[in-house]
Amino acid sequence: MATNTVTSTTAMTTATTTTTDAALLRLIWLASPALPVGGFSYSEGLEAAVDRGLVTDEATAANWLADQLHMTLARADIAVVARATQAFRDADTAQCEALDAWVRATRETSELRLQTEQMGRSLGEWMKSLGDTSEVRWTYPVAFAAAAYKTTATLREIALAFAFGWSENMMQAAIKAVPLGQSAGQRILMKLAGEIPIAVDHALALDNAERQSFAPMLAILSAQHETQYSRLFRS
Repeated sequence: MATNTVTSTTAMTTATTTTTDAALLRLIWLASPALPVGGFSYSEGLEAAVDRGLVTDEATAANWLADQLHMTLARADIAVVARATQAFRDADTAQCEALDAWVRATRETSELRLQTEQMGRSLGEWMKSLGDTSEVRWTYPVAFAAAAYKTTATLREIALAFAFGWSENMMQAAIKAVPLGQSAGQRILMKLAGEIPIAVDHALALDNAERQSFAPMLAILSAQHETQYSRLFRS
């Protein structure tokens, strides 16, 4: 009996470990800037901020991105990722569609809307290339949830991965746009990594009525960027 108990316990532990490892690796994969969704093509207004002299060096880039993380990403996209993940797990298609419509409606410039649509479409196509039969029709935060919800990862872990993926892309944008060196970029990423847990906890605490995407300066910069004379990025 003792032998059987040990064997069963070992088997259960192995299965649990395998599932946990698979979920973690899936999140690392989804957060990777190497994922073919086009994140490297966008600066989300940062390039325009550089052009206007609002971001000029490592310190101002780090502060700009930390503010953007808390004031826009946490209150909008991270919150949507968490809600959409739960909606997918509940098979609540109506909620997924409502969240997707909210993302489209709250993009304040055409380039920001095109970004979330293009990245969502590309992520959906990537999922299809791996055998997923889901529809390719979501904006990026909802598509990210669609790619992550089948794992055993918690909502917080999925939100952390999404925020870190955003941070790494934006750090690379800062390196190119300011420009900065690789070491400066890593220090910016370290600062953002320290801020992400707070931003995620804020996002998870929001209900649907509290979610918002109100960032007037960012919207103005994005609108100006659409006609900026010389630029590296699509937003």
